[in-house]
Amino acid sequence: MKQITLIILFITFSFAGFFNETAASDKAEYLENERLCKLFKQKMKDYKKTMRADFLAATTLASYEHRAELFCKKADLAKKELPEDILDEINTTK
Repeated sequence: MKQITLIILFITFSFAGFFNETAASDKAEYLENERLCKLFKQKMKDYKKTMRADFLAATTLASYEHRAELFCKKADLAKKELPEDILDEINTTK
């Protein structure tokens, strides 16, 4: 009887934190996409100030714009899917 009780407790405790891992990974993904969004927006802003007038410079700027749009869109989608308590935690830590 003790063994059955111990097995049940072990299984319960082993799966207790399992469901929180997805929320933590979603939060980490959102924070990383948000960071990259800000980074590429800043890169665009800085690059426009010192940009040369040739094809390669225009391509580099277009690459920064594309990546900024991509990461900002991913951050917005992830933000919509996050639970309210995690969003509140993110807003209080910033």
